[in-house]
Amino acid sequence: MAPTHTLQPSIEQVEARLKALGDALCAHGAETVEAEAAELQRALAAALEQLRRSARSEPLPLPLRQRLALASGQVAAQRESLARATAALDRAIDVLLPSPAPRVAYSAAGLSERRPHTGLLRA
Repeated sequence: MAPTHTLQPSIEQVEARLKALGDALCAHGAETVEAEAAELQRALAAALEQLRRSARSEPLPLPLRQRLALASGQVAAQRESLARATAALDRAIDVLLPSPAPRVAYSAAGLSERRPHTGLLRA
C-alpha cells in the first residue's frame, strides 16, 4: 500500500509533464509534442496506479485532490487547444486545396459523373 507521501512525486511528475507538453505545443514541434504526450501518458498511468493502491488504505488529502483537479483541468484545456488548432489547420487546408468540383460530363460508360441529389433545393 502506498502512503500519501509517496503520491507527491507522482503528482509532481504529472505536473512537470503537463508543463512540458504545454511548452511543446507552444513551440509547434510535432515530434516534441508526440514525445511529451507519451511521457505524460506514462506519468498519468504511474500516478493512477499509486492512487489506486493508496485509496485502499487512506483517503486522498484535500491538497492532493486539488492538485489533481487542477491537472485534470490543464489536460482538458490542452485537449481543447489542440482540437482548435487542428480545426484551424483543416480549414486552411480546405482553402488551399479545395476538393475537386463535380464533373458535369459523362464517363466512358455513358453515366453521369455528377453526384446524385435527393431532390432538395440547396441554397
